[in-house]
Amino acid sequence: MAYSTAQRSPVSSRAAVLQGSSLGELLLLARRRHAIDLAVGTPGYPEPSADLLKAAADAMQAGRNQYDHPSGDLLLRERIAETLTPGADPHTELTITVGATEALCVALLATVDPGDEVILLDPGYEQFRAAVALAGAVPRFVPLHPPTWRYDPADLAAAFSPRTRAVLLNSPANPTGRVLDHTELDEIAALCERCDATVICDEVYGTYVFDGRPSLSVSEVPGLAERSIVVGSLSKSHAISGWRLGFLRADAVRTEALRRVHELTTNGAATPLQVAVGMAALSMDLRIATEQMGRCRDMAQTIFSRLGMKFAPAEGGCYLFADVSSLTGGQHGGKQFVLELLDEAGVLLAPGAPFFADPARGEQYVRIAFNRQTDVLREVEHRILGG
Repeated sequence: MAYSTAQRSPVSSRAAVLQGSSLGELLLLARRRHAIDLAVGTPGYPEPSADLLKAAADAMQAGRNQYDHPSGDLLLRERIAETLTPGADPHTELTITVGATEALCVALLATVDPGDEVILLDPGYEQFRAAVALAGAVPRFVPLHPPTWRYDPADLAAAFSPRTRAVLLNSPANPTGRVLDHTELDEIAALCERCDATVICDEVYGTYVFDGRPSLSVSEVPGLAERSIVVGSLSKSHAISGWRLGFLRADAVRTEALRRVHELTTNGAATPLQVAVGMAALSMDLRIATEQMGRCRDMAQTIFSRLGMKFAPAEGGCYLFADVSSLTGGQHGGKQFVLELLDEAGVLLAPGAPFFADPARGEQYVRIAFNRQTDVLREVEHRILGG
């Protein structure tokens, strides 16, 4: 039997299209210059509670250091179920994952086949595009229009096709700070019902919704609730991003499939950390944390609007998405502006272009993380505005 001698790539086509974080090089520069990092969403506020840290140590000392059930510690699932609206069955509808990143990949792998289409709003979290590619699916982008970052209903309807298998949402959104409202979710529900598509919604910032607006989960929306997978996380709400604790919420049939994929990817999250969160963390007063995060948002909006940036107020989450064209004169893009601000003031922001399917659309935008302590934001104000 003759074999081809043509050289083949040592990596799969799926892996070949994946790219590393667009912030890697900038973060190295920022660390060398001891800059203030407002680029990544790693929480600087709130801080993990002392009770939570003690609970983790106690769980380890008590011997909870081996595998737990792959679906997650039951007490933690019960505690999470108590926080959800509407409530969820912790036995059949919740799965603990290794952060929201694994949850997202598991949700896609359990829902779509190679060649299926997944609808995404654009701009959006850049990891969404990579996760869709890793699943072998085809992205269909629906443009969001500045400054309010809403879609045109005609564009949304046009994105659906007989090949549509899923819609991937994020509310509150990274990077725009938008919170999808009931009208938008009803529109998406009607289209998903027509095409028998699943909606996968990343709700990791759902704790932080501002100005009295409701925090609306897809699990509360008729037409979406019965065809939804919610991606959740404790990373931002409890400031434990390094613990890698996320979760998936879905109906019992979908959950069975999610758990099978989850078992093959990680077999489960860290046992003592799950036990600790179940015992301690969910007793935190998240209302107080949200009020303080709103004050952080207000500080950041005041600082950067005084600098001359233009943006819609963040409705939720922990980011501002700002137009810097009035500061650049349109002569150069957001990345050059970010480098100049880093050089001149020692403050690092994230360039906006990587959040767009077509990076040219994002050349004049930057993302600003405001989940920081107030003294850090005051230092940012001093560095960029003086006084």
